[in-house]
Amino acid sequence: MKPDLFQAPDYYLLDDLLTEEHKLVRDSARAWVKREVSPIIEDYAQRAEFPKQIIKGLGEIGGFGPYIPEEYGGAGLDQISYGLIMQEIERGDSGVRSTSSVQSSLVMYPIWKFGTEEQRMKYLPKLATGEFMGCFGLTEPDYGSNPSGMVTNFKDMGDHYLLNGAKMWISNAPFADIAVVWAKDESGRIHGLIVERGMEGFTTPETHNKWSLRASATGELIFDNVKVPKENLLPGKSGLGAPMMCLDSARYGIAWGAIGAAMDCYDTALRYAKERIQFDKPIAATQLQQKKLAEMITEITKAQLLTWRLGVLRNEGKATTAQISMAKRNNVDMAINIAREARQILGGMGITGEYSIMRHSMNLESVITYEGTHDIHLLITGADITGMPAFK
Repeated sequence: MKPDLFQAPDYYLLDDLLTEEHKLVRDSARAWVKREVSPIIEDYAQRAEFPKQIIKGLGEIGGFGPYIPEEYGGAGLDQISYGLIMQEIERGDSGVRSTSSVQSSLVMYPIWKFGTEEQRMKYLPKLATGEFMGCFGLTEPDYGSNPSGMVTNFKDMGDHYLLNGAKMWISNAPFADIAVVWAKDESGRIHGLIVERGMEGFTTPETHNKWSLRASATGELIFDNVKVPKENLLPGKSGLGAPMMCLDSARYGIAWGAIGAAMDCYDTALRYAKERIQFDKPIAATQLQQKKLAEMITEITKAQLLTWRLGVLRNEGKATTAQISMAKRNNVDMAINIAREARQILGGMGITGEYSIMRHSMNLESVITYEGTHDIHLLITGADITGMPAFK
């Protein structure tokens, strides 16, 4: 088992822009990842299994809803703290960050923002510690980039709702205790419902044979005449805008998380290039390897500045959906390119599980597609700057 020697690059001294609390939160998460994730993650990824034993630790470092107020079990932290935690977790593994992101932004966030006080008190404290795990049901087999076309629906049966339909590509589904599910009422309006494991007709088959996010549990949500109590409807907001607000929060976390994956690949490649001797000198002394490394640190630094500014805007309540889309798309694209270049620097060693790069590279192939594909985020920016949506 190789020691985790990671050192985070900070070429433009961005630490000077962070508060002492920000740095404390980040460093705690970084130390936890080095201790609890790095030593085991390659083995779990090879076995395509999620390491459930880390759930409690994820809760302790603020990996679940760190911006949720303390009265509901959260840490009451700001958006930059949330981003830094996601960065550190994804530095360990994108799949582990997915588990954390889903719990935070797609389960806790809608219950906090759109739920009743009773729902908040019932679910949020247990979700914050990881005693309860949740998932988010929006994507369907035939409706991914176009979620408004969803066919999952519920009917008012008087004393309960009757839910039917199916969702797929759902992180955490196989072991989730609750699912925040988006479905249409009889008028076609989209609402959020809290569905609990154990409700008759609710099943969560696991998705197998993934080459990406192998250390994350992915599954489907199947609803076959599921009776959902009326008090499980999220009353605070309906329409597609409600799940989109959740996705804004999650995409913001991804923008930070992707930097973590890129940092890990860069740091691994830099260390390897200094140690690997060819033609009587370290390959780091050659022009082509320096070009790769110099471009990597430049792109990481640009992404850090972009995302820090976005965090400030989030804290001030000014960040737009389009701004979040730009950061998600840019940073994941940056990370996937750095993973590929870093793999080249390591030569044949780059494809082995002895190093993290190939795992990051495969994981990022999912991250670049989920919660808005690379192309869809480009079109969100295009629509924003031209005023002309090109989706239709």
